[in-house]
Order: sequence, then C-alpha cells, then structure tokens
Amino acid sequence: MKFSPILAISLSAISTSAYAQATYTGEGSFAAGYTTGNTETTNAGIGLKLAREASTWRQSGEFKADYGENEGLENQNRIFAAGQLDRKFDSPRWTAYGRTTYEQDKFSGFDNRAFVGGGLGYIALDGDKATWTIEGGPGWRFDTIAESTSNDVVTPSYKEDSVALRAGSTFNYRFNENVTFSNDTNAVYAEASTQFVNGLSLTANLFNDISARFSVDVRYDTDPPSNRTEKTDTATKISFVYAFSNQ
Repeated sequence: MKFSPILAISLSAISTSAYAQATYTGEGSFAAGYTTGNTETTNAGIGLKLAREASTWRQSGEFKADYGENEGLENQNRIFAAGQLDRKFDSPRWTAYGRTTYEQDKFSGFDNRAFVGGGLGYIALDGDKATWTIEGGPGWRFDTIAESTSNDVVTPSYKEDSVALRAGSTFNYRFNENVTFSNDTNAVYAEASTQFVNGLSLTANLFNDISARFSVDVRYDTDPPSNRTEKTDTATKISFVYAFSNQ
C-alpha cells in the first residue's frame, strides 16, 4: 500500500491554525461488513474523522481502510482519504471550500484516483433536528488505470487527468438525543467517467461516547475500466463508533 503526496495533503487539512478559540470533534470506528459488485466478500475496516472549527474557518479530514479475504486470498484492499477547508462568509448560509480526495482500491480497476478542487457551499437547512449542506464547483481529477490482460494481451497501467465538476450533499436528521440518520452524496463528472458515491447511515448511541452504526455505501461509475466487471459496488457495514470532542 503506497503513501501518496495527495494523501498527505488530505490529512494536512486538520492541522493547527492561529485561532485561539476552536472546537474539535472527531470519531474513530471499527466496522465489519459485506461488499458486492466487483468483489463479493466479508471485510473489516477502520475509520477516522476529525474536524476543527474556529471563527470563520473549518478544517476537516477523513480516513477509511477496508480489507477482506476469501479462503486465504485477498479480495478487498481499499483506502480512502479526504481533506476539506471551509471559509464562512458574512452571510450565514454561504461558504467557500477547497477539497482533495485520494482513493486506492486494488480491485476497482484503478491503481489510484485523486481529486483536487473547490467551490461554493450553501446551507439549505440548519435546524435543531435537520441540517443539509449542498456544495459544488470545478476541480481536476487524476486517475491511474490498473494494468489489465484480455485475450493474452497485456495493457500496461496508464494515467488519465482531466477537468472535473463536483457536486456534494450532506444531510443529517436527529430523531432524538440518541438516534441520527445521515446521507452523504458526492458526484464527480469527468470526460472519461463520472463517479457517484452515496452513503447512508443510522447511528444509535449505546452509552457515553460509544455508538452503533448501520451503513450502506454505493459507488457507481458510468464508464469503468475494461478490466472491471461491474459498474456498481456496494458495501453494507455494522460499526462501533467512539466519538470525542473538546466541548
């Protein structure tokens, strides 16, 4: 598993800044689940989310890793990292953001995929129970297509870089103090292929800072590489989550 400079950029989004007053929040998780699509397997995974908010700035970072085997043979090996910097305007609903993501999935047909971009965000809902943020803007996508073999002909790995457009949506609904529903959607349009990712989850607090979570993630590519058999991958997981903050 290689370490990418883009992964370093992603994680740097949670670094310290000059603001004296800041709110820190985060969570760590351990998950077990089942995937379908290009690989059908049980797997285990870990996750980490961190966020820092102070004055007009917000920094956030995310890291996930999933691994699975079937009869002793590896059939899932995926890491994902994202970092985002948000700047609030005088208007309470508008923000500007910069975002970078990096994905490495051994069984997706890609050696790695990355995105760097920015744009505007709009807070459509900001209530006690429901919050909803919509984002969009341009960027650049970097794809490395994995080596493939068809009819004894080997196609070496190659890179595809292109201008991209991103749209994102984050919706949260709190049923009560203990149960929360979330739905996160990201779409990245590029000339070679458009990727849609949607994750929904239901989180229930068990005790203190420990929660249980049920989640379903769906990833879809309109034009995947020829060495990939399915356009759609799904991951169904049950997780234990530990939340922390400085509040």
